[in-house]
Order: sequence, then C-alpha cells, then structure tokens
Amino acid sequence: MRIIFLTPAAGILLAASSMAFAAPTAATGSHNPAVKNSAVHSATMPAHGANSFTEAQARGRIAKAGYTQVSKLAKDRHGAWTGSAMKGAKTVNVALDYKGNVTVR
Repeated sequence: MRIIFLTPAAGILLAASSMAFAAPTAATGSHNPAVKNSAVHSATMPAHGANSFTEAQARGRIAKAGYTQVSKLAKDRHGAWTGSAMKGAKTVNVALDYKGNVTVR
C-alpha cells in the first residue's frame, strides 16, 4: 500500500519542481536602452561598444539633440557614429555612441 501512496506524492513533487524551472515569460519591448529610451542624452565621451543604430537613425538622434546639417557620418573604431554638424552658426564634430549619447569632439 505504501508504494501506491508514494507514487502520486512523488508525481506531485516532480510536477511542482518542474514548474520552478519553467522558462520566464518573454518581456515586451527592447532590452537595448538606446532604442527603448527615445530621449537624447549628452555625455563627455562616447561609450565604446557595438553600435546598432543605422546611419539614418544616428542622423535623426543627432538632429534631435539640436544639431543641423549632419554630414559625413561614419562608424569609428570604437563603434560610435562620428561626423560633422552645425550647432547655431558653428561647425562641430559630433559622435553618437551605442547608448544614444551625443557628444561633441
């Protein structure tokens, strides 16, 4: 009789423990802060890292930060989009890192 009672109990324990290891549900939205957060931030230096922004997205984020005539965009060896732009009447060198930070070089 003990075997009959232990088998269902073992099955319940096994089922309960397998639920604890179930895969978490997928989170909605992006895990990339640069894409998730559309606000433009400034930093003193661009962060190094692989940049997932396209050239058009980089141009748009730099323009959103208040720069005009954004041109000559190219990725540098650290992954930041770099180019030139106008801020007021002055031409400056700008960079956009993978976090979405716009910096002036």
